[in-house]
Amino acid sequence: MTARRTLSRSDIEAVYDRVGAWQDTQAFYEAPAFDVLVARGGFGDARSVVEVGCGTGTLAERLLQNHCPPPARYVGYDLSGAMVRLARARLGAFGARATVHETDGGLTFDAPDGAHDRVVATYLLDLLSREDARTFLGEAHRLLRENGRLCLAGLTWGRALVPRCVSGLWNALHRIRPAWVGGCRPLRQRALLDETRWSVRAHASVTAWGVPSEVLVATPT
Repeated sequence: MTARRTLSRSDIEAVYDRVGAWQDTQAFYEAPAFDVLVARGGFGDARSVVEVGCGTGTLAERLLQNHCPPPARYVGYDLSGAMVRLARARLGAFGARATVHETDGGLTFDAPDGAHDRVVATYLLDLLSREDARTFLGEAHRLLRENGRLCLAGLTWGRALVPRCVSGLWNALHRIRPAWVGGCRPLRQRALLDETRWSVRAHASVTAWGVPSEVLVATPT
C-alpha cells in the first residue's frame, strides 16, 4: 500500500506561518473537543505541562488561567515562527510560568526522562505521517512521569451521516492537496497507541458543526 502523502516540515511551516492568527477561527469545532480534553486530562494537579504544536497558545492560556495549579509550568513547541510569536504574546502575562520554543520540526526534545506530568498535542497527529506520529508517541512516553497523562485531540472519522460526509470530504481534499486543509486529515489516534505501553483512561468522539474530533487520554505503563 502506498504511504499517505503528508506535508513536509517546510510545507507545514509555510502553511501555518501564512495562517497565523486565523488559526483561532477553527475554535468552532476545536473548542468543544478542548472542553472534553480539559475535563478528562486532570490538569488540576499537573505541575509540568508540555504541548507539542502549541499554535497560538489558546489552550495553554486556558490551562494556566483556569485549570493548572499556580506553581504549574508550561512549555510549548511549534514549528511555525508565526505561531510561536503569537503564543509568546498571548502567554506573556504568565511570566516565567510559560515558555514557548520554535523547533525545526523534530519530535524529540531536550528534556530528562519523566520530566512532565502532562504531554498535550491537539490537531497534531492528524498532520503527521504515521512514522512521525509514532516517533512523537515514543517521545511522549519518555517525557511523562509515572501516572502522567498523554492528552490528545484531533480530527477523526464521523459516525452519523453528516459527520461521515464532512470527514469523507475532508479526507478527499487532503488526498488531492493536503495544504488545502492545513495538512490535517481524519485519523483514528487510538489505533496508533501501542497497547503494551499505554493504558487508555478516556476516549471520546466530539462533533461540532459537523466536524468530528477524537479525544484521547492515556497513561504510560
